[in-house]
Amino acid sequence: MTTTPFTRSFVLASAMGLVLASWAGVAAAQDAKVPVGYVKNVKGTATVTTDGKVVEAQAGTPLHQGSALKTEAQSSMGVIFKDNTIMSFGPSTELTVDEYLYEPGEGKLKLGARMGKGTLNYVSGVIAKLQPEAVTVKTPTGMIGVRGTQFLLKVEEE
Repeated sequence: MTTTPFTRSFVLASAMGLVLASWAGVAAAQDAKVPVGYVKNVKGTATVTTDGKVVEAQAGTPLHQGSALKTEAQSSMGVIFKDNTIMSFGPSTELTVDEYLYEPGEGKLKLGARMGKGTLNYVSGVIAKLQPEAVTVKTPTGMIGVRGTQFLLKVEEE
């Protein structure tokens, strides 16, 4: 088979494209596994479910985008996110971290959570201070947009 300079260049460019695409895939997979926060403390029984894997929450348990946090009756849990947002959960609380993006140097900020039931004490971190409209907490009956530095939320079971 005769190869031309064009054919060799095309094959080399195609191979490099595959290598770069695989590196990008690995980088994206690694980024998806970077914790967005951690459990700070637990009293009683609480769990963190990420990618279908349920672990008993304890100080240092990592939180990821998509993690579901749950406290049992007579239990509480405190968590802290990378931007220093603090959330404290009362008994029988369920909250999911739907979105979390914290790249302040690039102006990429987002914290979106969904609370199914329970009680939450929220204290703003850097995201809410730099871009308040980027923080939301959805409930079964509405949505809270963060405009201050702290709020309390109670969601009754239906």
